[in-house]
Amino acid sequence: MSKWTLESWKDYILNQAPGWRNDKALKDAIYKLQNNPPLVFKNEIKLLKQRLSKVHDGEYFIIQGGDCAETFSDFSTNLIKNKLNILLQMSVLLSYKTSMKTIRIGRMAGQFAKPRTNSIEIINDFEYPSYRGDAINGLNCNVESRTPNPNRMIKAYDQSAFTLNLIRSMINSGYTSILNANQWDLDFINKSPQVKEYNDVINKIQKALSFIKTVDRKSPSLDQIELYEFFASHEGLILEYEQALTRYDAIDKKYYNHSGHMIWVGDRTRAINGSHIEFVSGIENPIGIKLGPTIDNNELIEIIKKVNPFNEKGKIILIARFGVDYIETKLPNLIDKINKNNLNVIWMCDPMHGNTYNNDQGIKTRHFNTIVKELELYMKIHKQSHTFPGGIHIEFTSEDVTECLGGLQNIDDNELLSRYETACDPRLNNQQSLELIFKLNNLMKQGSSDV
Repeated sequence: MSKWTLESWKDYILNQAPGWRNDKALKDAIYKLQNNPPLVFKNEIKLLKQRLSKVHDGEYFIIQGGDCAETFSDFSTNLIKNKLNILLQMSVLLSYKTSMKTIRIGRMAGQFAKPRTNSIEIINDFEYPSYRGDAINGLNCNVESRTPNPNRMIKAYDQSAFTLNLIRSMINSGYTSILNANQWDLDFINKSPQVKEYNDVINKIQKALSFIKTVDRKSPSLDQIELYEFFASHEGLILEYEQALTRYDAIDKKYYNHSGHMIWVGDRTRAINGSHIEFVSGIENPIGIKLGPTIDNNELIEIIKKVNPFNEKGKIILIARFGVDYIETKLPNLIDKINKNNLNVIWMCDPMHGNTYNNDQGIKTRHFNTIVKELELYMKIHKQSHTFPGGIHIEFTSEDVTECLGGLQNIDDNELLSRYETACDPRLNNQQSLELIFKLNNLMKQGSSDV
């Protein structure tokens, strides 16, 4: 086995290569990134790993979500704040209904690159390089926009820094305390059919806390109770970017990737002989691994042992994204294989990516009922296997978009394009996100005695 270095990934097969065409511009961008401050810090990464070890033991549940792909244009203080609000709302609802602590991980502050099935797109009879995320190229259909530009990585870094600094300020100001939950409301809450149930939960929590504060003035730091933590994640697709923000820690004598707290490897890039698995095998961050229907169980065992050679709890998160047609045949065997090898992993369900399809008009979408169905099957399988379901990974936006069909809003094909704004994959809107967490609450309560 060759020794891992910051550049050893270059000796492996690089799938989903960005297609950079200007070597000087790439070197200049890497140099700038290498000299920029960290986006996240070692102690934050270590804290997340500690929290995730509690997920492994069935004490915490993960809610991971955010945009399919962040963009440079869809960016503002309000959008960041509202996405955080949704994660907080999901978290408090789940904790209240299930009596289980939650970990909030955003697909934020770094989700600027996307893998693509084809390297070329044909638009209006012209061939263009496929859009691979704003950190690589632009969505506009012209040669300049679609040409991969390394300078976009600098802008992605800058926007990520702004996002994280804003969220840190909100946390430090007490905004994320449960005592301030009435500040998390979005306009959509008043439109949601479940507004009454949501408000009832918040009111009950705040009344209980107020009562405790009244009768127990010696209660330590009640104003700081459950000051919700936040962690950032993204797919570590652009290895030049990830390498540039990975630093050696002289105290721990280990490498930490300071681009995000948790990095995941996608279904298209998780090959054992691939550059991405080689790169993440050398960093201390928690690592997610997406699992689609093509996963080879034996290869996955090799991948896990390579990325987590000391079998640490809180290191590996297996993100199942099989789709309703495959989860019942794929997941049980995979769980059994992991258990027989005594590997410490955290399970997570991505009920969206395996259920994407094009409707009769050729529009990429997902149906809410199908998303819920995969989540139901995922929870059922873990109940039968006596394993803990770990968490949920979803794509959502705080905007009232119409990209996914169904839900209590009953969005249909005729409404699909009324607010179809995603840069890549369809996202749950704000109301659908809240509706999904109510569904999850019921599933968690049903299986709580067995998992």
